[in-house]
Amino acid sequence: MKILIVDDDQHIQRLYKEELEEEGYETVVASTGKDALKLFETENPDIVTLDILMPDIDGISLLRMMKEQRPKTPIIMSTAYDYRDDFAVWASEAYIVKSADMDELKRTIKKLIKE
Repeated sequence: MKILIVDDDQHIQRLYKEELEEEGYETVVASTGKDALKLFETENPDIVTLDILMPDIDGISLLRMMKEQRPKTPIIMSTAYDYRDDFAVWASEAYIVKSADMDELKRTIKKLIKE
């Protein structure tokens, strides 16, 4: 099970990578939208965690591009801000607010794997 972590914050990248690898997942990390799209194509991840505020391509645009390429790949929007009222994020399978407590992300991944 491979997870693509897309976030420009190095602390979040490290936290997600370490925590998810402890759970037995393989991870790949992208710091920019361009890198994320390349890795999405070359690494063929099973799940994506996607930040909304990115330096080059915003997460909502990335969500659309990824869903056009592979509509069945689950994408979890992960952000420090509440965008739930933005209908564009509804195309994702899940939405979580970033936290040092990784339980919600881990539960969400396990739920999506079972679906």
